[in-house]
Amino acid sequence: MPSLDDVVSLLHEWYPPQTAMDFDAVGLVAGEPDAEVGKVMFAVDPTLEVAREAVEWGADLLVVHHPLYLTPVSSVAATTPKGRTLHTLTSGGCALLTAHTNADQAVSGVSESLAYALGLRDLAPILPSSPGSPTGQGRVGTVDETTLGAFAAVVADALPTTAHGIRVAGESDRPVRRVAVCGGAGDFLLDGLVGEDVDVFVTSDLRHHRAGEFLEHGGAALVDVAHWAAEWTWLPVVEGRLREALGDRVETRVSTLCTDPWTFRH
Repeated sequence: MPSLDDVVSLLHEWYPPQTAMDFDAVGLVAGEPDAEVGKVMFAVDPTLEVAREAVEWGADLLVVHHPLYLTPVSSVAATTPKGRTLHTLTSGGCALLTAHTNADQAVSGVSESLAYALGLRDLAPILPSSPGSPTGQGRVGTVDETTLGAFAAVVADALPTTAHGIRVAGESDRPVRRVAVCGGAGDFLLDGLVGEDVDVFVTSDLRHHRAGEFLEHGGAALVDVAHWAAEWTWLPVVEGRLREALGDRVETRVSTLCTDPWTFRH
């Protein structure tokens, strides 16, 4: 079996920690580098329920997208929800690794996984890390010409079901060929998309005023999806990469839990 250090090295090769944004907290959170890893589970959020699922399955490593501790803390005691999550993992012999904004920008990362899940091709970053780089923020690509209504149905079918659903801003018969996507919160990309050759932008957490102003300036149609659902598309991709790299030396699985915080709507 590979060691934890072996698996972490692979993941860091694909999603280099040094490419994470300055505010971020990525990399190995807990675990003994020399420990053997036979089972790896992937999830978007390091919740207590996900930690319990990982331990009950016998995972040696839980790989998550969102950091357990994004800001500094003075205690990891099990008297807090995050502390209880960490203690559940460590007492069960499960390490924890985070790949957040470093995974957002990477090849085969979060935004690229979302783009492929929606059927986009000929991908390029919206904001390249450097001129001509295949890495960077968001992705833009093409689909066979369709309508906004039909494309929204494709999005709904491609993503796991959530109470949030799919929200669309634009006429349903609007032609769609060029599509931009950003896994997770993507309204920071709106200004740069005004006037670009993009028919629709798929992302999450769009705010009222930012969305309205973007549309007033002639921006693309908008499709707002659940943050968790958009980023979930990366999990089977990174799982497949690890399985391909390590073969039958490890077992892998994607968490079966929906950790989107919204549970129902009227």
